[in-house]
Amino acid sequence: MNRRPPRRFPCSSTPYVPILIPHRPNPVKSTRNMLWLLAMLFCNWPLIGTGTSSTVSTRPDVVNIGAILSYNSSIGKVAKVALETAVEDVNSNPTVLNGTKLNLTMQDTKLSSGFLGIVEALRFMENDTVAIIGPQHSVMAHVISHIANELQVPLLSFAATDPTLNSLQFPYFVRTTQSDLFQMAAVADIVNYYVWRDVIAIYIDDDHGRNGVVALEDKLAENRCKISYKAPLNPKLSSGDITNQLVKVALMESRVIILHIYATWGLEVLDAAWDMGMMRSGYVWIATDWLSTVLDTESSLPSAAMDRIQGVLTLRMHTPDSELKRKFVSRWSNLTTAKSDNGLFGLNSYGLYAYDTVMLLAQALDAFLNQRENISFSNDQSLSEFRGGNLHFDNMSIFDEGNHLLISILQVNITGVTGQIKFNSNGNLMHPAYEVINVVGKGMRTIGYWSNSSRLSVVPPEKLNTVTPSDHLYGVIWPGQTTQKPRGWVFSSNGRQLRVGVPNLVSFREFVFRVGNSDIFHGYCIDIFIAAVEILPYALPYKFIPFGDGHSNPIKTDLLYKITTNDFDAVVGDITITTNRTKIVDFTQPYVESGLVVVAPVQKLNSSVWAFLRPFTVMMWCVTGIFFLVVGAVIWILERRTNDVFRGPPRKQFVTTVWFSFSTLFFAHREKVESTLGRFVLIIWLSAVLILNSSYTASLTSILTVERLSSPIKGIESLITSNDPIGYQHGTFVENYLTEEYNIQKNRLVSLNSEEEYEKALKDGPKNGGVAAIVDMRAYMELFLSTRCEFSIVGQEFTKLGWGFVSICIIAQIYR
Repeated sequence: MNRRPPRRFPCSSTPYVPILIPHRPNPVKSTRNMLWLLAMLFCNWPLIGTGTSSTVSTRPDVVNIGAILSYNSSIGKVAKVALETAVEDVNSNPTVLNGTKLNLTMQDTKLSSGFLGIVEALRFMENDTVAIIGPQHSVMAHVISHIANELQVPLLSFAATDPTLNSLQFPYFVRTTQSDLFQMAAVADIVNYYVWRDVIAIYIDDDHGRNGVVALEDKLAENRCKISYKAPLNPKLSSGDITNQLVKVALMESRVIILHIYATWGLEVLDAAWDMGMMRSGYVWIATDWLSTVLDTESSLPSAAMDRIQGVLTLRMHTPDSELKRKFVSRWSNLTTAKSDNGLFGLNSYGLYAYDTVMLLAQALDAFLNQRENISFSNDQSLSEFRGGNLHFDNMSIFDEGNHLLISILQVNITGVTGQIKFNSNGNLMHPAYEVINVVGKGMRTIGYWSNSSRLSVVPPEKLNTVTPSDHLYGVIWPGQTTQKPRGWVFSSNGRQLRVGVPNLVSFREFVFRVGNSDIFHGYCIDIFIAAVEILPYALPYKFIPFGDGHSNPIKTDLLYKITTNDFDAVVGDITITTNRTKIVDFTQPYVESGLVVVAPVQKLNSSVWAFLRPFTVMMWCVTGIFFLVVGAVIWILERRTNDVFRGPPRKQFVTTVWFSFSTLFFAHREKVESTLGRFVLIIWLSAVLILNSSYTASLTSILTVERLSSPIKGIESLITSNDPIGYQHGTFVENYLTEEYNIQKNRLVSLNSEEEYEKALKDGPKNGGVAAIVDMRAYMELFLSTRCEFSIVGQEFTKLGWGFVSICIIAQIYR
């Protein structure tokens, strides 16, 4: 096997000399120019020995891979142990790479230092590295991906979750963990499940935070939700920055807060929120998977710290239970003891994905070497312009077969400790799933699962084929130690209030009643409005504004026109929905169904000894008697020739015929009918008698048991045909309706203002300056008649209308 001489990094004795960077157009527009800029900036970088192109003609004994981690972070220290363990497992099993060993070199980037990440990536490129595992942070991955593209080295990251890294701009970037695109879809489904519509996003203002929040915004929009306020935090965060942003968040209406941040600062943000009273009842905190990562790793958090995050919801990447996973988990304590200087710590999901990243790479390398059996590197001639100075970028090598290894990586289909490892056409791992976790007591409780196929469920995704799915979550203990779902919003202390016009009624104040000269209103309509506002999933600040002088009922149409002139944003009250009104304003669905009815004075019909005659009119009695005689005569004519019962002296025949006729009323006739035609007539007559008898019995029972009321007015038709005056409520649509729809002259209509005027006008009657009847909505009239038995509704309800709130639907959308 031909190898290039090992490259060494001799110390430079060249003193530091300030330099002037010559002008070059767009120095970072391309990867080569970016590398040139780095070379000029870091002139004291150790000299890199010059090498030539090297080719491995046979299957190599050792393959170099690199890893870029932050050793002191929750993810990095776990991943370090997992990567070392995975490499040992691969090298100890000759069947994985058929004798080839992996040589893993790891570099510490000191938490999130992007500069060190770039430097370490450049160092790997000088050592014939076929792949780099990492980086851990999305910001660093964006930069290093440019270098990976130029030198054709696959970059496998188990922790960079920024969704935009899957773009065509970074073909050599391979994400071996779940994308934040799916995590934000899970968050959006949780928000939608609890029927919240507005959320606040607190995030780090870098590629990781911004792109994650953009994905969240898109997913929320699919559920008709939105981010009402974004609170970006400086990547170089300080306690003052946290406090300032939380103060702004506390002034917002929404109380559903999504915290997308790094684990380094996450607990400090929640701690500051606790101090500001933002972890009490009414608030909802949903943290992305950084919180579950911290809690899984740092199992010994102080109880005071746990007390400050009670009730928070968080997510954890779901890995199915398997024998491979159980064996790896059982080894973890021994592994951390042997391989870590940080003491014992727990295993998080990123550690599992880090382990599987090595296994995935080993499988891809084996497939790659089986096909090509050589690894070659060559110098990029385009970098020769950088020859000289202290960096010697012209010595960095291009992995000639990097594209083939990349293809092998994307074609891997194995089962690891995280489950199936297989990429879809978009470069994402298949079957993304998350656990929904509630922080309770001294630990966490899983309340459900989310997967890209089944969405929210209490059943793990891998068991959905055998168990009926259920689209719900288990109960949650929210901040403030309450099990009642928070409303998710409060009234803003600095927002504009909805101007709601309310009619200042004089009559029927049970529906709308103004308290003194204040802006406080009570009544049935007001109660309905307040109840509707309280169940809204967003805040709707409002104030009532009275309309009317309080001496007479205001004209409702004038009140509605106040909306068109922007004096009011909405109107609440006993507002009837009519066709003409819908042309100028918008109504909600009716909350009261009520049509027009006629109310008139009625008189009692007293019972008497002749009450048994009242079920039928005189005409009905006469017609019934004539039919009895006619039927008897018809039967006599049909039967007298053949039936001896109907023969004899004329007097006998007459008595028999009359007796037979009236005895059918009680079905007590004894005379036998022999002719076919006579029997047919008798059947028809007996059916008619049965109906007549039943009707009479029912009517008589009603007369004797129910109080009967009578009025000369029978309904709207009798009012139209008469010339009597008709009363109506002042300020309503009734006047125009009667004149336009029924052509009733306006001089017949009398405007009335109160229930007392209603009563007086009906009692006086048309002859004494009153009215014959009143036409008004049924809701008013039922309230009016509840204490006045001498009046009653006559006839049928002759319209189908309802009451609604005006413009409240559209205005609510504006305030959202």
